Amino acid sequence: MPIITVEELKSIQQSNDITIIDVRSHLTKPHYGKEQYDLAHIPGAFFLDMEEDLSSPEKEHGGRHPLPEVEKLAEKLGDIGVDETRTVVFYDDGTGAFASRAWWILHDLGHKDTRILEGGIQAWQDNGNDVTDKLPQATSVIFTPKAAYNYIVTMQEVKDRDRNKTVLIDSRSFDRYQGKVEPLYHKAGHIPGAKNYFWKDVLTSDNVWKDQATLRKQFAALEDAEEIIVSCGSGISACPNIVALKRAGFTNVKLYPGSFSDWISYDNNDVHQGVE
Repeated sequence: MPIITVEELKSIQQSNDITIIDVRSHLTKPHYGKEQYDLAHIPGAFFLDMEEDLSSPEKEHGGRHPLPEVEKLAEKLGDIGVDETRTVVFYDDGTGAFASRAWWILHDLGHKDTRILEGGIQAWQDNGNDVTDKLPQATSVIFTPKAAYNYIVTMQEVKDRDRNKTVLIDSRSFDRYQGKVEPLYHKAGHIPGAKNYFWKDVLTSDNVWKDQATLRKQFAALEDAEEIIVSCGSGISACPNIVALKRAGFTNVKLYPGSFSDWISYDNNDVHQGVE
């Protein structure tokens, strides 16, 4: 599974074939991640920006965080020394949303050994490990993607899905799903037919990922689905649910990267409120 603990990372940190990448971010503070990285990061860690590196510029449609262009991301990864031989470990502040997004992207591009640091930099420091503001040196390589976003669906595919066979998950908080609050977008509610599975529920209160048996029970209602599409606001917090679903043994899982922000960019799309 893609989860790596602080102890496991510590034991391989000095290896010559591991790249650690800081992907801390904040949905309403675009410079937060880089500012935090510059202040202190795990020794040897590089930085990828959620807005600049792990998303494409926002357009009329496609949502708030469209997936990055494969060629540009491949060049950026190569610049920091990532190729198919490397173990790549992503970390964020600790909740795992941004690290899961980064993991999903690299995994979907065909990289075979990509991990998420459980508890992020918070767990790293809580375990007494040092941080630094020293920038690492990279040896540039060529990163060659083995695939290109095979496990995604478009807005039209979400709209045309067979609801008897496909379950659409909304990973946002229950209040946002119901349409009681909406801090980011001009419409409130959810895509018609979506079921709410709040992404933070795949973690314990101290940001430890729940085990396979627990997650299997949590997602038991999905066992008969032929396909599971996972969404959120803009394709970021959907990714912890994807990680958890895979940990629970589900294989028929896809991401709607545009999610609610893309759905509402089409004026003719309905938005439902309340519970389904």
